[in-house]
Amino acid sequence: MRIGLIRHGLTDWNALGRIQGHSDIPLNDEGRRQAGLLAERLVTERESVQWDFIVASELSRAQETAQIIADRLHIPLLEPDQRLKERSFGQVEGLTWQEREEKWGADWETLELGQEKVEDIQARGLEFLNHTMEQYPEQNILVVSHGGFLSQLFTLLLKEAHTERIGNLSLTVLERTEQEWTTILYNNIQHLQ
Repeated sequence: MRIGLIRHGLTDWNALGRIQGHSDIPLNDEGRRQAGLLAERLVTERESVQWDFIVASELSRAQETAQIIADRLHIPLLEPDQRLKERSFGQVEGLTWQEREEKWGADWETLELGQEKVEDIQARGLEFLNHTMEQYPEQNILVVSHGGFLSQLFTLLLKEAHTERIGNLSLTVLERTEQEWTTILYNNIQHLQ
């Protein structure tokens, strides 16, 4: 079983450096173009891995990214999964780094501002992986989610190997072997270059 974890395409808020969280911000034209580029890459790689279906967060930026890929690969797009939703950032949503620092100081990340706890994000990510593995042990699944969510999931699974910011339309492929997930590809954006 392989799982391909994808961060959604670019949005206007991404381009401005605004934290989106649960705010439902749509893809912009560049994000749609990025999704098309990844879809084309996956078509050309069909000999090495055949993807059976795709599932995404319910937020429109993830849903549209998944739909573009599903249409090009001719695979089903399943109903959205709540566990794949981006981290809730509470009062921080919609603000740029500079605005956050001006409002709360450089240590704003350590303050209680209504953001979802890291342990809760990791728990729902692991629950999704375990449930999906039990339900579809012989299939290869594409998953479209969000940078904050994926970063916390990779911190849990990959430990020190997770060192990079998760790029828009990056692809990470994990394979389930015996009792663990191994990394086949990590945060790869070669299709965008």
